[in-house]
Amino acid sequence: MRDREQWIRRVMIVSVVFILMVIVLFPLCTLFSKAFLNRDGQFNGLANFIHYFTTPALSQSLTNTIYISVVSTIIAGTLAFFYAFGISRTGVWGKGFFKYAALLPLFEPTIMHGIALTYLFGNQGFITTGFFGHIPGINIHLYGPVGIIISEVIYIFPQAYMIFLTALSMTDFRLYEAAESMGAGKLRRFFTVTVPSVKYGLISAVFVCFTASFTDFGAPQAVGGSFNVLATDIYKQVIGQQNMSMGAAVGILLTVPAVIAFVVNRYVDRKQRSMLSAKSTPYRVERKLTRDILFTVFSTVVALGILIPLVTMVYASCVKVWPYDLSFGLKHYDFTRVAAGGLGPYVNSLKAAFFTAVIGTIVTFVFAYFIEKSKELKLLREAGYFLSILPVALPGMVVGLAYIFFFNNPGNPLGGIYGTLAIIVLANIVHFYSVPFITATASLKKLDKEFELVSESMRVPFYRTFLRVTVPLSLPVILENAIYYFVNAMVTVSAVIFLRSADTNLASVSIVNMDDAGDVAAAAAMSTLIVLTNIVVRSLYELAVKRIRRQSEAWQVHK
Repeated sequence: MRDREQWIRRVMIVSVVFILMVIVLFPLCTLFSKAFLNRDGQFNGLANFIHYFTTPALSQSLTNTIYISVVSTIIAGTLAFFYAFGISRTGVWGKGFFKYAALLPLFEPTIMHGIALTYLFGNQGFITTGFFGHIPGINIHLYGPVGIIISEVIYIFPQAYMIFLTALSMTDFRLYEAAESMGAGKLRRFFTVTVPSVKYGLISAVFVCFTASFTDFGAPQAVGGSFNVLATDIYKQVIGQQNMSMGAAVGILLTVPAVIAFVVNRYVDRKQRSMLSAKSTPYRVERKLTRDILFTVFSTVVALGILIPLVTMVYASCVKVWPYDLSFGLKHYDFTRVAAGGLGPYVNSLKAAFFTAVIGTIVTFVFAYFIEKSKELKLLREAGYFLSILPVALPGMVVGLAYIFFFNNPGNPLGGIYGTLAIIVLANIVHFYSVPFITATASLKKLDKEFELVSESMRVPFYRTFLRVTVPLSLPVILENAIYYFVNAMVTVSAVIFLRSADTNLASVSIVNMDDAGDVAAAAAMSTLIVLTNIVVRSLYELAVKRIRRQSEAWQVHK
């Protein structure tokens, strides 16, 4: 029986690695090979790259992208650090509200931030017109770098906030006690204890934010105007000029900083984990009125910066004709007369998100189990682990382009899924696969090895132990991964914009189409539907997790 189980495990490990090669490695290799071909499919070496860097209009996009990413990272990182500091190290009032407010941008398509800003700072915006002539207006010249930077700051803020919140929670309070006993003042303790303790989190946040803004497509598309960046260059090369080879070359340029950030972030993550000791003491917050008031005011301002664009978007979707007829109506939710062509894209998004969540969660957990819990074929398992974390370094547009080149090849036996909802689901799973995989692997590492040892001694098949013990114990993580897949599949644009067909158009992509066609109010309405859907699904998840935890605690008490 044991030999049979070892044989099954080996077959499964080989299958896992082969599947990962087919859906990750082979499409990526196809994309890279296309970058060295001309329009006719003939090898032309580095000609595409040379053409890109010697064409001022194109090379300027790289400079623009770096500029946007650096400025957005500095602003978002600074705001996120003090926001996380206020929540974790001070007695701000309304911590629960501020925690949820900081995460709201995760539920929103990135292009939504840009559209919301047009209603605030555009030519007919609330603030630009001074609340439609009631007060002097303010023109910030939204379209261009200003608009992109504001949108990117909203987009990357929650990611930096979560990194800093984790880093601050890992600081050993005994260091502060030691510093205070040695006569160090508050400011000195901040620079000698707090800053060094979060240095790895700071580095991680910088690279994560830089990469996210560097590869984002939604914000530059909505408010970029004539200010081009790499992501919009790929879109124009592929959709506008049908120059797939140049699109592949720009895709490689887009991937380079993401790969560097991934390598640095992995190194930093290991360093940060090594700082946490089992004897570490959690930080104890002391009430100090002046400090708490200042951080409450600061947190309120930041939260309003997140909420106002969202509320403005919802409001704009419910008025008849902005800014001339502000009476309420729901005509913009009738998508039959705009570029969306009805509710079909929203329904397609629900289907794609559902299948992405279900299939992606099952595949991720099974793959993580065989890679983490098996003892056979170590080299293959390491290869599987590498292929599993590789997608986190791939921008969404690169995944989409790679899938076009790979699955649209006439010689590919899997070419039948091209143009269907299946390829969209597959692209979503691959694009977001790494984070759930790492989460599942970390959860499996924490499970007591005694379960497997007892099962083996009692000759219980490993798959029965997996279904009856491993899965139930890992259910909260499994549900968290499912929500992660669902929410991201609803909001993503870059990974699927090249893959959808007329029959499989998606809500997030239809927002881009409606915005391009001038149907901005309808785009706002579709954005609102996506946000509401994600909030409802997330709320249902929170209720389910609470119920599971209550049952688990009751079981432990009765035990």
